[in-house]
Amino acid sequence: MSISVLRTADAWWVNTPTGAARIDTDATTTAELLADRSAIESARTSTDTVAVETLDVLSPVTAPCRVIAQMTNFVSHVKDSGMNPATVPLTFFRKTSGSISGPTDDIVKPPHVQLLDYEIEIGLVFGKTVPVGTRINANNIAEYVAGLVITNDVSARDVQLPKTQFYEGKSYPTFTPVGPLLVLLEEGDFDRFDDLELTLRVNGAVRQNSTVSDMIYRPVETLQALSGFQRLDAGDLLLTGTPGGTALKAPAKPIELLGSLVPPAVKWKVFFKKQASNPNYLHDGDVLELTCATPDGTLDLGVQRTAVTYR
Repeated sequence: MSISVLRTADAWWVNTPTGAARIDTDATTTAELLADRSAIESARTSTDTVAVETLDVLSPVTAPCRVIAQMTNFVSHVKDSGMNPATVPLTFFRKTSGSISGPTDDIVKPPHVQLLDYEIEIGLVFGKTVPVGTRINANNIAEYVAGLVITNDVSARDVQLPKTQFYEGKSYPTFTPVGPLLVLLEEGDFDRFDDLELTLRVNGAVRQNSTVSDMIYRPVETLQALSGFQRLDAGDLLLTGTPGGTALKAPAKPIELLGSLVPPAVKWKVFFKKQASNPNYLHDGDVLELTCATPDGTLDLGVQRTAVTYR
């Protein structure tokens, strides 16, 4: 059965049926904690607990680390993006780990950003080094993937799109909320990955809702490709893509065709003028609630609740 880990400024905790039990460890990073499994196991059976609600929880993934993300990896999102799910390639981009924030921290919009978007994603947290050339398969993936977290791949669309610059448009501080829980997987838990359901609400209204069955490239296939060129280490984070329902949608085909006939500067000016009238982009004071769990609760990544702040 999985183990749910929480992090505060001064400690790590295991979420037990009676409350949060402090882990007796000197670990200050996620990688160090994952190496101290005996301490985690000891806390798991402790009866000395505190109410989880009293804890000021931080991201259970610590920076610095590698943050890697998959592009257009859900059928519904691919269609929203105007692409063909049957031919979309397996592609990656990087985010700075300076964008990681906690599960209740505000998402802060930089003053120059106008189109702030959301993307709920399941994050894979690695438990040990994956050297380049490692052969990943269904039988050994659990040796490398230690646990799962909820993430939000917050995106400044008006920076990302005209520059085709994912790194900048998705890497501002607070643009990767993580947690609250790091759900450590035990034997057989990874088999339930396909049953996970992702839901994102803005001010109580559902914007994204999908199961992993909508995912195009599952973790085994993804890591087979990624490990061919990228080393990964304990504590690194891989975001596995988002379902449809983001604020950004591709223009209709006739409009897209007309856009290809005008200079890029004109095309983007018209596109962003249209996007500016879309009410689904995030506004000052909006509250986002993200959940991800199997229907029976065997795997439950908790509830991430953040607010948007304009600066």
